[in-house]
Amino acid sequence: MTSKVTLPADNQILITREFPARPALVWKAYTTPELIKRWWAGKRGTVTSAEVDLRVGGAWRYVMRANGGFEVAFHGEYREIIEPVRLVTTEAFEGIPDPDGHASTVTLTLSERDGRTYLEMLCEYRDRTDRDAVLESGMEGGMQESMDALELVATELS
Repeated sequence: MTSKVTLPADNQILITREFPARPALVWKAYTTPELIKRWWAGKRGTVTSAEVDLRVGGAWRYVMRANGGFEVAFHGEYREIIEPVRLVTTEAFEGIPDPDGHASTVTLTLSERDGRTYLEMLCEYRDRTDRDAVLESGMEGGMQESMDALELVATELS
């Protein structure tokens, strides 16, 4: 199963995907540090740190050692948590100047249909320029790999 990427507005990216696992298992894989380390980097490296303070106002930070030997890090803050159906966070890429000034808001929604999870991830950026920079970064390929790995982790939990 592959993820679908659409552009509903000039400053948005919408990612949708189905998983053959219940939402509680996808949620657990998505929010548990030891499990995040198994899927977040996809095939592009190794997650060296997954810090999660899963509470409104809490912070998260993921760091990966990429296959090319360089480090990639993202961080954000949890804004809304309704387990296991909705998670709203900010997301800032630490590899650019003023990462927090260019942070996106990511709204993850999980719903169940016939024992499967339907995921919607709406990424909202400051403007079209920021959105397009993300699209041009190769985000889609890395995201597909991460979502494939997330599926493996979530289905192993069942």
